[in-house]
Amino acid sequence: MVGMSFDPVVEYSRPEAERAGTHLVLMLHGYGSNERDLMSMVPSLPGEGFTYAAMRAPQPCGPGFQWFPLTGTPGERIGVDEQGLREAAEGLVAWIEEHREPYAGVILLGFSQGMAVASSAVRHRPGIARALVGLSGFVPSLPEDFAHDAALAQVRPRLPVFYGRDQQDPVIPEPMVAETLGWLREHAEVTKVLYAGMGHSVCPQEIGHVGEFLRHVAREAEA
Repeated sequence: MVGMSFDPVVEYSRPEAERAGTHLVLMLHGYGSNERDLMSMVPSLPGEGFTYAAMRAPQPCGPGFQWFPLTGTPGERIGVDEQGLREAAEGLVAWIEEHREPYAGVILLGFSQGMAVASSAVRHRPGIARALVGLSGFVPSLPEDFAHDAALAQVRPRLPVFYGRDQQDPVIPEPMVAETLGWLREHAEVTKVLYAGMGHSVCPQEIGHVGEFLRHVAREAEA
């Protein structure tokens, strides 16, 4: 059961009448940002056959929004509010189940904290998404009563995941990155790419690679 009302603001790349049959790429922004942040990537991503939808996180946070509270110091230790994360992931799953019908499939794309929520959703409800794109983010630790990792590991074909980051990312601590990579290798079909000098951000080369990944996922789904 979702512990908070989850009726998010969602900005779409195309009008409702043109969405049926396309692949929905649901984009989740990072901590303190908003839904318009990731929409800036859309002009550089493949258009035909895709609908991009950027969702606003539910909790106000400074000038922007957060999916769940964070504690700690960037680059050293990040503490995750597990209850808030659960509620965000449950809300995301419920929203997808309510809105997925006209689409050929759903692909989740999350930046930083958005990746934490997206990955938690696919763990909580294996099969909820066709693929996952994680940008400068992490896969958080979750208990077995919420994250059904054994079931996800049995899904075939394995969940395709694109994981892009800068090896010198100043925000996500290295132990969290190591845990993320370990989880991805065990439970998904991961494509990991490093972008030197990008920092905690995205770059044109990465956006180009994300576009290639999206096309590949769409082709595999239609084969």
